Amino acid sequence: MTYGKKIKEYKTTIENYETQVSDLQSEISRLEDELKELEGKVPADLWDLYFKYIKPKKFVDLTHSFRPGIPHWPGFPDSKREILYWYEPDVGTMGYGFFAEYFCHVGQWGTHCDPPAHFHEGLMTIDEIPVEWMVLPLVVIDVHEKVEENPDYVLTVDDIKEWEAKYGPIPEGAFVAMRTDWSKRWPNMTAMRNEDAQGVAHYPGWSLSALHYLFEVRHVTAIGHEPTDTDPGINTTRGIYDCESYVLSLNKYQIELLTNLDQVPEYGAIVIVTWPKPEGGSGFPARVFAIVP
Repeated sequence: MTYGKKIKEYKTTIENYETQVSDLQSEISRLEDELKELEGKVPADLWDLYFKYIKPKKFVDLTHSFRPGIPHWPGFPDSKREILYWYEPDVGTMGYGFFAEYFCHVGQWGTHCDPPAHFHEGLMTIDEIPVEWMVLPLVVIDVHEKVEENPDYVLTVDDIKEWEAKYGPIPEGAFVAMRTDWSKRWPNMTAMRNEDAQGVAHYPGWSLSALHYLFEVRHVTAIGHEPTDTDPGINTTRGIYDCESYVLSLNKYQIELLTNLDQVPEYGAIVIVTWPKPEGGSGFPARVFAIVP
């Protein structure tokens, strides 16, 4: 092979490599542009996430304010509230100069959390519930029209599957709330209990089969509802609390006496569920709110 031919081959090879390099540089440049665009969409840290995606959203309070005289389980005494210190003299029982109160109430007061130990000795008390269980996907199953027709209505597996037909399977770890609009009767204790002439309460609840499906098939973390109990009034009047006992036996928690579920979507919101941390506590009033997309 002559030197001229070799030189020509080398030049051709170099030109091919240069073309490949140019193509690679173009591809690298394109990928870098795409990377910058993606990085602009993904928060760099949780503060960025908060300011971009959380703060602009609607926040809905799902909690009743509490005081003496509010609806509660009839086996519990009313709460007590005393002003110990007031801004001016002769109001507080202990002094003045600032505002401080004494509260005395059962753990199951107002919108509240029932931990497993509420029904089952040896299971988690309220201070032992993981904080990771306090921020969850919120599923709202709306049966309020059925409850309008029948106050003894219990949420069924069919109601759950109807929801899933619209939105897909309930996500693992979700908080599932039953919307009945029963909270619109608050704070009237008589209306909340809805007793007939024989003293039988008539308010909605869950069915045991629905709870089996939620916890054993969909593996949800917690449930919530608007009435005072998990079980329907026709059962609690007779001392039957099978549904509540079942939920808590799984070492899961529930929230009772929710409100404003008509202001959150059935799908897509996040719920924040918090409460104080009494050591070994059997329950406590909760502050619950939703962040709505």
